[in-house]
Amino acid sequence: MPTQLDKARRFLALHGSLPGSRHGADTPLLTPNPWDIGSAKLLASLGFEALATTSSGLASTLGRLDGAVPGDDVLAHARAIVEATDLPVSADLENGFADDPAAVAETVRRAVEAGLAGCSIEDSTGRVEAPIYDVAMAAERVGAAAEAAHQGEVHLVLTARAENHLHGRHDLADTVARLQKYQEAGADVLFAPGLTRLEDIRRVVDEVDRPVNVLARPGTPAVSELAAIGVSRISVGGAFAFAALGAVVEAARELLDLGTYGFLDLSARGSAAARGAFGR
Repeated sequence: MPTQLDKARRFLALHGSLPGSRHGADTPLLTPNPWDIGSAKLLASLGFEALATTSSGLASTLGRLDGAVPGDDVLAHARAIVEATDLPVSADLENGFADDPAAVAETVRRAVEAGLAGCSIEDSTGRVEAPIYDVAMAAERVGAAAEAAHQGEVHLVLTARAENHLHGRHDLADTVARLQKYQEAGADVLFAPGLTRLEDIRRVVDEVDRPVNVLARPGTPAVSELAAIGVSRISVGGAFAFAALGAVVEAARELLDLGTYGFLDLSARGSAAARGAFGR
């Protein structure tokens, strides 16, 4: 059984290119985002090398929207995902569930205690009227998180997120400047979710000196294209969780509207995959 130290070291190492990928000679680390224990076990059985939690996916299991799950529940969920498989797990810790840098650091220390290999902290405030922290405050928060992530034997891999493009602030220069500040503050990985244009992603990769994560969204370039410009990691956020909900909606509509059972074919494939994954 790999230790937390082993998994954290492995997770950081995986941000280098992976040779011999099915997508080409080298590929970014592909980190799917399970939303519960079952999906974590299933995704691990398919051959992924690391997992990441999803705040929106977790919220959906509770009948809530993203951002509406308390920090204590998020950390308990992260621990459950860690314990579900032997893979490294990085947790989506939203904005650290606090404004104050010291409180963000405490959240990260609790993430270490949960057995995680990594975590992410975003610069979104959660407030509609002012959705993004001032860059100086945001960098201070990343610095506090980095100190907490790196102070012990386990070097928790800290991902710093610049959330501009998820909040209608399409200022690439500001995004790059923020990521550079977060790099200086000690982040191990940098992430600007919402970018989909290859030239914008390339600019981010070229102007920082840390591994860059990309979020798969409609219009995001293929894995091979992102690999060619040096992207280190690709994640899917809540997409898999909502794809599963979408399949439930399709099946339910067929039953309600047509009175037929075509969904049983997909169900049979899911059942077979579950038996294979859960029997391990």
